[in-house]
Amino acid sequence: MRIIAGEFKGRKLVVPRDESVRPTAEKVREAVFSMLQMYIPDAVVVDLFAGTGSLGLEALSRGARTAYFADRDRQSIAMVRENVRLCGMEERSVILCADYTSAINRIHDKADIVFLDPPYRAGLMEDCLSRLAESGLLPEGGIVVAEHGREEILPDDVDCLHRIRDRKYGKVRVSVYEKQEEILK
Repeated sequence: MRIIAGEFKGRKLVVPRDESVRPTAEKVREAVFSMLQMYIPDAVVVDLFAGTGSLGLEALSRGARTAYFADRDRQSIAMVRENVRLCGMEERSVILCADYTSAINRIHDKADIVFLDPPYRAGLMEDCLSRLAESGLLPEGGIVVAEHGREEILPDDVDCLHRIRDRKYGKVRVSVYEKQEEILK
């Protein structure tokens, strides 16, 4: 797996040899970052369920200011640390060995973009979205990119988060939410 574009374009990342982590496919990452290109420069991003850290590192490569990486799995955190080191991004990265609920509470910066890529069919996505909406982590206009299985249909609105895009890429679906102070129904 490689970084697709930006400062680290072509940089090879460490990935697991087994299927313990499902990194976001290059085709999906390219589509996501095409949608987000105007939000990335100088952004604070959070890569929850970081796995290899590919989403946060892609954002850093394209001009994000800071990336928070969170995962509860120690092997994933070791991969994230190695990939951050390979890109020389230690000073712009914060790595948390924590589950998503704890990580959301431990991040005190406002996050412009949050990437959610929990294990498919684990039933975590709606709880993640709800906790993000309640947390104050996102400012108004903040973006949540939720990657999930194609068959999993998420609600249009989760509290103050309103879905602004929903795209399918093979077996993957990407739902993009924006924090809005008032959801019009």
